[in-house]
Amino acid sequence: MLVVEDDPGIATQLVRGLERSGYTADSVALGADALRRPPTDVVLLDLGLPDIDGVDVCRQLRQASSTAIIVVTARGEEADRVLALDEGADDYLVKPFGLAELLARIRAVLRRGQRAGSEVVRHGLECLVSDPGRLVTRQEIVERAWDEHWYGPTKVLDVHLAALRRKLGDPTLIETVYGHGFRLSDHAADSQAARAADP
Repeated sequence: MLVVEDDPGIATQLVRGLERSGYTADSVALGADALRRPPTDVVLLDLGLPDIDGVDVCRQLRQASSTAIIVVTARGEEADRVLALDEGADDYLVKPFGLAELLARIRAVLRRGQRAGSEVVRHGLECLVSDPGRLVTRQEIVERAWDEHWYGPTKVLDVHLAALRRKLGDPTLIETVYGHGFRLSDHAADSQAARAADP
């Protein structure tokens, strides 16, 4: 999990609380640092960051991955909640809050991701493994996994791929090529070739 929080005291408390609860957690103080990190299961995102507004960070994180985003902020106005949720946040928690509530919300967003990904194997995402290393566009995956007349949100694809990454146990097996699509990573392709060559 990644805590995006510029107050070092709050960031330290959150990381410690998450680690005591069995999660692996790290923190960054800047939105730019958060955007450079590889995708993680959950991002706890403060909106009042010193370099980039948290809503912009939320939007860019959502465009790049299906990471569950829980906004954790002092901004409690309805307009702030609506804006963050519209830009891709999965949940919104106003400071101050209790650790127990935060942990419950984390469990809830993780459960939603698992349910959304329960049909991955049945929906034809084998297009990633049929040609390892080839870039597969988002549109191609949507058309092959559902059909060419799919008009729903493409976010559903991100949710499915996040669940697939978790089930594979190695999130780096499926690489995100930002703005273009996805591909099976080189080390996954090498592993597949080695299995095929092994009598």
